[in-house]
Parts: sequence; C-alpha cells; structure tokens
Amino acid sequence: MNSSNKETPKITRTGDRPGLVSSATGGVLLPDEPVVIIEPRRNQLNLRDLWQYRDLFYVLTARDVKVRYKQTVLGILWAIIQPLLTMIIFTLFFGRLVGVPSDGFPYALFAYAALVPWTFFSNAVTSSGNSLVGNSSLITKVYFPRMIIPLSAVSAGLVDFAIAFGLLLLLMLFYDIGFSLNFLMLPVLTLLTALLAAGVGMWMSSVNVKYRDVRYALPFLIQIWMFATPIIYPLSLVPEKWRWLLLINPMTGLIEGFRAAIFGKPFDFAALGISTAVILPILFFSLIKFRQMERSFADIV
Repeated sequence: MNSSNKETPKITRTGDRPGLVSSATGGVLLPDEPVVIIEPRRNQLNLRDLWQYRDLFYVLTARDVKVRYKQTVLGILWAIIQPLLTMIIFTLFFGRLVGVPSDGFPYALFAYAALVPWTFFSNAVTSSGNSLVGNSSLITKVYFPRMIIPLSAVSAGLVDFAIAFGLLLLLMLFYDIGFSLNFLMLPVLTLLTALLAAGVGMWMSSVNVKYRDVRYALPFLIQIWMFATPIIYPLSLVPEKWRWLLLINPMTGLIEGFRAAIFGKPFDFAALGISTAVILPILFFSLIKFRQMERSFADIV
C-alpha cells in the first residue's frame, strides 16, 4: 500500500457534514467548535489530584532540600546555626542583661526550645510564600495541582526542623533535663505547626503571584509575629488580663506546648485548643482562596 493512502484526505466540501468547516491552509475538515475543552475545575479542593501527583510532591520536596544547601560550605549545619546563634544572642541580652524569667529553667534551653519550632514555621512560611513565583517556569509549562509547590516548601522545612531538634536533645542532656511521657505530644505539635505554616504559606503564595509586595512585606510581618509570640519571654510574664491577646496568636499555644513537652510541665490544653481552633479555619480559608486564584496563576505569574 502506498504511504500516500495513509495521509489524511483533504476535503474541500463541507456541505455534506454540517458543523464542519474547511481549513484555509489545506482544506482539512475541522469542527467549527472545540471537540475537547481543557479548563481548570471549579473551586473545589480536589484533594484526589494531590494524591495522584504525590510523586511530584516528593520530587519537589527533595529538590528544595538539595537546592537549599547546594554549593554551601557548611551544608546542613545551617539548620542548626540559625536557631543556635539566635539562642546565644537572646541568652546574652535578655537572659543575662535584662533578666527575663524562664520559668525556673536554664534560659538558653528555654529559648532554644521555642526557637526550634519557630524557626521551622518562619522559614516554611517564607519559602512557601515565594514558591509560586520562584517556580513560574514550571507553572506555565505543564499541568499539575499548583498546591503541591507551597506544600513541598513546607515539607522541606521539616528536614531542618529534625536536624535542629537533634541539637535540642543534646542540650537537654547537657542541662540534665529528663525525658517524660509529654514527648509523645511532639508529633501532634509538629503537625499543627506544619498545618499552620501550610495555611499561611499557601495564602501568601497565591497573593504574591498578583501582588509582589508580599515578597518584601513577609519577612517584616514574620519578625513582628515573633515578638507577639512568647519566645523571648514566658507566657506567665504577661498580665492575665492581657494574656488573651497572645492566645489569639496560634503560635502561642504551640510554643507553650513544645516547652511543656520538653520540660515535662503540665500542658495548657486551653491554649492548645484555641490554637487548633484558629489553625483549622486558617487552613480551610487558604485552601479555598488558593483554588479560587489558581485559575489565573499561569497568566500572571
């Protein structure tokens, strides 16, 4: 059989087939309306797509971890250096000079126990908030759930968290702080912190696509948020009539929970309950807003 017989025949007449028009270039029969329309789904969470693209999530997480320490002299030690140096500064200025109380525990360990989750949260929010703009070439070339990008940025921060937490265990041994059953709450507290970082990071990343001011304002907002969180000082230092203002901040209950787990103190379940009650609406709101704005990411990123 001749290869010419396999070619698509050229048709110039469309009168016999209503709804079809001839092509201006070669007379090929074309429909006057699209046969298949590819468009983003309506504003639904579409969590099934996240599971289907889980391999891409793992790849992006591993890439973020590798890129973070690529061509660095100290490598993963930076995960320890940041909270460690901050702890030293806080200990010298606030622990020694100012004399901020630390609930009867060594101030260095008191500060570091809060800096480990806070450093994870702040870095995760910053990385997640800038993730969509930083992956603009990927967004405009291929389809996948865009939510994977900010979520993978938060997931990559868990590696730094685990490394910094290893130093925390060594400091506990150095200061002769025993381990208790309260340690069993650490995975729950870590999960809540990651969910909060994911919620704030997704929202910031979607807004950052349209308004690039977020890139510059986010570090400043994170810094203010830190001073509104009992990291340098204990929650007990705040007068009881004003304490509710700090409890609205979801990181307050989480930081107090981390300290209770590490030092074996009783948990303030009321504070943890308030934090959880604030985190879940933030996460749900961010998911909805992200899906609403996702339709235009490829056009304006």
